[in-house]
Amino acid sequence: MQNGYLLRVENLHLQRQEKKILRGVTFEIAPWQVFALLGRNGSGKSSLAYTLMGCAGYTPSEGRILFNGQDITHLSITERARLGITLAWQEPARFEGLKVKDYLALGMKEPSREKMEAALNAVALSPLSYLERTVNDALSGGERKRIELAAVYAMRPRLAILDEPDSGIDVLSLDDIARLIRRLAAEGTAVLLITHRNEMVSVADVAALMCAGEILRIGEPQEMRDYYASRCQPCITVEAVEPPGGEYERL
Repeated sequence: MQNGYLLRVENLHLQRQEKKILRGVTFEIAPWQVFALLGRNGSGKSSLAYTLMGCAGYTPSEGRILFNGQDITHLSITERARLGITLAWQEPARFEGLKVKDYLALGMKEPSREKMEAALNAVALSPLSYLERTVNDALSGGERKRIELAAVYAMRPRLAILDEPDSGIDVLSLDDIARLIRRLAAEGTAVLLITHRNEMVSVADVAALMCAGEILRIGEPQEMRDYYASRCQPCITVEAVEPPGGEYERL
């Protein structure tokens, strides 16, 4: 591991359709650390997540991505997944017709009912009520989000990129998501938490502010929360660098 960091992003630039999306992004995430990336919608956060995961169309024009000391800038999604990197999308993945237990088993090295039950319990869903349910329209958006987060927990990745994990989650359930994030870190998974909600930053060890494709500053979570609340949320001049919605599927 290089200099004690699991992930190092160096001077990352991304351009899509002749538009600059990322502009010299640099940061590091240590093992067992929760790193929060806070910014308004359209600031480039999701595009950064897709770039880190190696999604098609998100090859940086400059800079590099190091994981455990290895340059992974040009590796495929599959190759990065094999190294232990996973991404939970802002819009929950759809596997219509699969039972929840089968969906959870997809990313597990050694699937077992015990591990599946532990994963659902980690997101405050009853295994008795959900393991045999089918992934279909009968599940709410919030339930789908929780099930996807349970799947991430079941994988035990080395790095989990969580893109707006609080999306579609009611305010009363935010504590459940925060507990899951801390549990991931405590059990050996580094977490990149991407969010536009100030209150989610409290779960992090380190936080960064992103605007117009750049990292403005990195520091203590409370300091970043205060700055965001006073300077970023009221801002009306932010330059949107992502298409409306920011979802990969719509790009």
